[in-house]
Amino acid sequence: MTREEREVREELAGRVRAFGRSLHVRHVDAGSCGACESEVQALQNPFYDLHRVGLFFTPSPRHADLLLVTGPVTRAMERPLKMAYEAMPDPKVVIAACSPACGGGIYGRSYATLGGVDAVLPVDVYVPGSPPHPLSLLHGILLALGRIEQKIGREEHVAGRVS
Repeated sequence: MTREEREVREELAGRVRAFGRSLHVRHVDAGSCGACESEVQALQNPFYDLHRVGLFFTPSPRHADLLLVTGPVTRAMERPLKMAYEAMPDPKVVIAACSPACGGGIYGRSYATLGGVDAVLPVDVYVPGSPPHPLSLLHGILLALGRIEQKIGREEHVAGRVS
């Protein structure tokens, strides 16, 4: 493991600990070519060892803290993607991971695709690349943790719990 990889992993572990509980990610393939999924799956192997730092992939959006979407949004996946987003508890954070998810990529808008994820859902973090390196995905998750913390702070302030 390189020094950079160790630093990212340690930063992620510290941020998850500061979050106060484990972080659960729901991954949705909205119509990708499959290359991005192989990189997302690489995050779950022993080399990155994300379970040790408190990061888990969950099959249910009801238990997810953030939604990781890969691929351009196909017309067939628009409704299931919205349903997964609506089933998530607040605060909702969305990561668009890969160039097609960020802006449609080479697919763009067509008879079969709606373009990037932001055409359907509000996106908090963009992770470009086709496919993005697992370290880029980890960096995106770190940024998403910061967005969750911001949203939690804003909700507490709005509710009058923060002076």
